[in-house]
Amino acid sequence: MTRRITIDPITRLEGHGKIEILLDDAGDVESALLQVPELRGFERFCVGRPAEEMPQLTAHVCGVCPAAHHLAAVQALDALYAVEPPPAARLARALYYQLFIFEDHLLHYWYMGGPDFYAGSDAPAPMRNILGVLAKVGADLGKRILSARREARELMAALAGRTVHPVFALPGGISKAVDAATVARARALAPGLVRFAEDTLASFRAAVLDHPEYSEALASDAYRVRCHSMGMVDADGRLAFLDGRLRVIDPAGRELATFAPRDWLDHLAERVEPWTYAKLTYLKSKGWTGFTEGDDTGLYRVGPLARLNVARAMATPRAEAERQRLFEALGWPAHQTLAFHWARLVEALQAAETAQQLAEDPGLGDPHVREVPAPLPGPREGVGAVEAPRGTLFHHYAADADGILTAANLVVASQHNAAPVQVSVRKAAKGLIRGGKVDAALLNRLEMAFRAYDPCNACASHALPGELPLVVTVRGADGAVREVIRRRVPEDVD
Repeated sequence: MTRRITIDPITRLEGHGKIEILLDDAGDVESALLQVPELRGFERFCVGRPAEEMPQLTAHVCGVCPAAHHLAAVQALDALYAVEPPPAARLARALYYQLFIFEDHLLHYWYMGGPDFYAGSDAPAPMRNILGVLAKVGADLGKRILSARREARELMAALAGRTVHPVFALPGGISKAVDAATVARARALAPGLVRFAEDTLASFRAAVLDHPEYSEALASDAYRVRCHSMGMVDADGRLAFLDGRLRVIDPAGRELATFAPRDWLDHLAERVEPWTYAKLTYLKSKGWTGFTEGDDTGLYRVGPLARLNVARAMATPRAEAERQRLFEALGWPAHQTLAFHWARLVEALQAAETAQQLAEDPGLGDPHVREVPAPLPGPREGVGAVEAPRGTLFHHYAADADGILTAANLVVASQHNAAPVQVSVRKAAKGLIRGGKVDAALLNRLEMAFRAYDPCNACASHALPGELPLVVTVRGADGAVREVIRRRVPEDVD
């Protein structure tokens, strides 16, 4: 008789989700799926709004990555209005964003992923969190974990007006120049962020790479997905988070495509499945191949490990040395899912090093921070793209001559990764569950398969082409059903 195992809710991620596992008569895994039961549908209520509202409006898509949506939106508006921000505005945007990458990566490592390594998968549930981490690493490092994020976020607020929902980026630049006090503060803070990123990497090596159980898990096939990788690079092929081109490599490391963000529809396609609200993307050149891996799959991954795979080098020296260490240990391209944690810390180091460089740039405090765009000459489209902590984020807008949005599409990192996550969950379930033997520690090790991606299901849940299934049950005062009203996604949606 088929046995069902449900993990609901899954834990330590942004948004909601559940895992459904079906066991066969022998107690082995027959199938496993991660479902996203929530729907945001953010694009639908953006249509009809003035385009210039989008940087502030989309910053509310998610309370964890508002910076990514804020800057992707404003880059889309720069393209829509064909306006080039002044150098000082680009420096301020970049400094703000590097601080965001730094603190968000450390948030995931220490608060979301870290408990798996420091507290352990068999720790009591109340300790599988930051409290378990702090108990393991001690008071000194624990204080630095808390203070480093606080300092970075306070500087972000000084640059952007607010930490969580920034209000400074506008089409053509930013709202105000960076004052001298904020420049001085950034210069004083940045060296400490670099040191903390390096110390976090040292802690990772001790806790994970030097730990037999975790190093074995890192190398195991249960936590490996062999598919394509996509990420943003600069003109020299170095890893970039802003203002780059997208590069795609195949599972063996061969370049499949390099394209400007505006051309994303030539290379990527979206689809939906009836059992999840997360849209799925795939490579057009390969087509939809289902939840498969290998050279012929249409699936690709984004995010820290994928970015390290596609980049020819990191943009800063310390981070590049650590990237080389990662590939010497794992091979290139690396397909080990748990290595996302390592790659995330390499990127945090680059972000801290880059923040230090930007803080020292003499143009940071220049008062000329905006080119006011001219009115639109007619209906136009604009695409913006950034590398969010979880991977590539596209904002694609269309507006009429009055600047009112006629269409909006947000293609988020967790959407790119949605199909590979299914492969990861299935493989981990098949590799971990044998003979029907399941306990809390095993299920937590199963959750590690998706947690490494740092998914944001709230951002990934949209309806295509914009309708949502809806069931309304009308009951009388006695509780009896009077009427059931249904609305479904159109049957012709692929």
